[in-house]
Amino acid sequence: MLEQQLINALSLGSVYALFALGFTLVFGVLGVINLSHGAIFMLGSYAALLLVEKLALPLWLALLVAMAATGTVGFLVDFLVLKPLRARNAPHLTPMIATIGVAIMLTNLAQGLFGAENKRFPVGTIPEHSTTFGNVQVTAVQVGIVVISCLLMIVLLAVMRRTQLGRALRAIAESPKAAYLLGINVEGLFYLTSFAAAALGGAAGVLVGLSFNAISPFMGQPMLHKGIAVIILGGMGDIRGALIGGLFLGFAEVMTVAYLSSDVRDAVAFGLLFLILLVRPSGMFGKVLERKA
Repeated sequence: MLEQQLINALSLGSVYALFALGFTLVFGVLGVINLSHGAIFMLGSYAALLLVEKLALPLWLALLVAMAATGTVGFLVDFLVLKPLRARNAPHLTPMIATIGVAIMLTNLAQGLFGAENKRFPVGTIPEHSTTFGNVQVTAVQVGIVVISCLLMIVLLAVMRRTQLGRALRAIAESPKAAYLLGINVEGLFYLTSFAAAALGGAAGVLVGLSFNAISPFMGQPMLHKGIAVIILGGMGDIRGALIGGLFLGFAEVMTVAYLSSDVRDAVAFGLLFLILLVRPSGMFGKVLERKA
């Protein structure tokens, strides 16, 4: 049924949008494509799994702690890797290469600690009951994914649009030098942005782990590819574009699996994305953000 596929697509697209939000936030403020974001996403899943398994924390608390943990990893990546490169005015490709190295290190670390096989949340962690509306069946996991994703996205949008902090971040996105001259703590907000983006990525990792109930050290790489596609489709650095691009990709994948074949899911989804970019090379929401000073 079409209605059922729309519900499935909304759930999957919400996760893609949440992952892409952190990705595009770092690019918009720091001007860096952080290719370790997929590995941080993976760490979020493992952090929640350990908290539920070893400490018997309730799932909602495990999600919050996992977000704090991945946010800390994002902060450390910025402090230890990106800050020294900023101080040396490194070329734009250098941070990308450096974060690829970080991603490989984190993936290998997870593989060494947890093994290469899939892990699952303990039985009973995920509510198994569902509600039926006519021909549509909605599970508790799907409701939770959509609600949590939408809540986090609304909070981020509210902060960016309605607060002094958001105005400061937008000023940095336009020109870090000008923002510094205006008295804005540019370096501190770089750290905060990295923390928030990684926390969003970690939340997406937990939600994907719950949705598919399969966690592995290699789950971050496919999500990274999709995150890059989403932010290019929506417009580099544009939060609205990350939201709509994530939903578009989720709907394209689910509808392809439902009405064509799972074997061509990625081919159809990325083919549609390619066609859209032929019409709007800069993405759905205008020009690629450029720093002016």
